[in-house]
Amino acid sequence: MRSDARIAAAITILDDVLAKDPAERVLVNWARANRYAGSSDRAAVRDLVFGALRRRRSDGWLGGGDTGRALMLGHGQRMGDDALDTLFGASRYGPEAVSPAERGQFRDISDAPDPVRYDCQDQHWPVFQADYGADAVPILARLQDRAPIFLRVNIARISRETLLAQLTKAGIGARPMPLVETAIEVVTGERRLRGLEAFQKGLFEFQDAASQAAVQMAAAQVSGKRVLDYCAGGGGKALAFAALGFDVTAHDADAKRMTDLPERAGRAGVDVRMVSVPKDTFDMVFCDAPCSGSGAWRRQPDAKWAMDANRLEALHRVQAKILDTARHCVAPGGVLAYATCSLWSSENQAQVDAFTKAYPDWRCLETRQWTPLEGADGFFLALLGKS
Repeated sequence: MRSDARIAAAITILDDVLAKDPAERVLVNWARANRYAGSSDRAAVRDLVFGALRRRRSDGWLGGGDTGRALMLGHGQRMGDDALDTLFGASRYGPEAVSPAERGQFRDISDAPDPVRYDCQDQHWPVFQADYGADAVPILARLQDRAPIFLRVNIARISRETLLAQLTKAGIGARPMPLVETAIEVVTGERRLRGLEAFQKGLFEFQDAASQAAVQMAAAQVSGKRVLDYCAGGGGKALAFAALGFDVTAHDADAKRMTDLPERAGRAGVDVRMVSVPKDTFDMVFCDAPCSGSGAWRRQPDAKWAMDANRLEALHRVQAKILDTARHCVAPGGVLAYATCSLWSSENQAQVDAFTKAYPDWRCLETRQWTPLEGADGFFLALLGKS
């Protein structure tokens, strides 16, 4: 596909996403309906779509609207003076040329309000300001760009240094991520990772570095070996605990989310039990609770624009219920870990404070808030124990 044809495809996809269809589903449907698009074309179109969603307000400001075409016009302006003529009206495969009326709607980004410049909903702007002060703008600026690709080294099978050497030999650009000893940041060649023998042998998994750091921090507080991953999802943290030598059980309210976990565990060479209802008690119960995902919006940018006050309030209730329920699964002397991939205190410290106020026999042992300024996603962890 020509560059302008990719822009035309992105416009079509974005219009469907802006009509409230999930981005991943729209991209899959587009790929199935356009078999002529090769893997590099699909990847390029995906990057255009996700880039425009990350910068929906600023690109829309530049392009003069909130449609797929306006976002791509904004993207073209950010690319430079000649980009619009190259990408619009250059061939029959691309979008129509930019009209004089459209050019009349273009605006300079320096004239935009701060929430527009940094791609934040107006209602979320004061939340970031209150929680982070002078760091709010740098954090939001990080969320405008593509997230780094991180691998978790399966240290039960290989060291980070040895895996880095194997990746280099395979032509993958990679480097150690200093935030946590199990993390590697992939710089180039990320689309070939799943085809590597090292991946097929379970020597690494894809996992954000802050999530890995949270597992390491939680593991340091466990006096025993039995861990329950209470909101397991795909099982990334369950696998990380298992690689550290823990006896791991996984549970999720929606068991379908754990469908791939047995295959992943087998590939990694670890055992993870799955249960529909936890009936035992554990030395640690790790709850990665449903949340706004504000710390990971650059990975799921359409979620940034879907989050509103009603959804956030509903999440607050779910988070409180999970803590209330999961505490019964903690063995005497054990630890209850509460985690989110949120940057907001209302989902993090406020939930911990409400829990310890409701149950005075529980106390907070330690907390940690990671932000994108440290290189990884935003992530929060609180470790709780009985007094």
